Amino acid sequence: MILRSITLAGGLVGAAATSQFPEFSQQYMQRLGGAVDALEQVVADFDNSAAASDLSREEALAQMQGTAFLERRGADMRRSITRYERLSSDLMALEGQGPFMRAYNAARFTDQEIAQAAWRAFQPAVPMNFAGLTFAGVGFVLGGFALTLVLGVLRLPFRRRRVA
Repeated sequence: MILRSITLAGGLVGAAATSQFPEFSQQYMQRLGGAVDALEQVVADFDNSAAASDLSREEALAQMQGTAFLERRGADMRRSITRYERLSSDLMALEGQGPFMRAYNAARFTDQEIAQAAWRAFQPAVPMNFAGLTFAGVGFVLGGFALTLVLGVLRLPFRRRRVA
């Protein structure tokens, strides 16, 4: 009876946790779009400055050397450009997707800054729509299964061996 209660508790915890994914992913998407817009402006300004000097982006970055400040600024721009390209790719893959496809593409939710900002603004709630209930059901099954598995492994040393 106690094991069933513990397994039920594990299922409920799993359900509560996974049911939050649709709303959290929506928050992440909104912040991702804002980050892409901001980085797009920075990259466009840099590209315009390079073009005004008859330089490509790579040529302009290569010229950012000679002083510690210029080298740091060049490294900052390279990181900004790389992040912009990565986040733009993530946004294109996730844009217009529903919660199930966002879960399928969960590997695209990897930007620490965006995830932390989305988490700070996130308000857990009990979702009563199809996606939230489906995620809750999957979480219930996975949470119960995981706890059953852990308890089974923990009980192994205490099992009696049958004598043949």
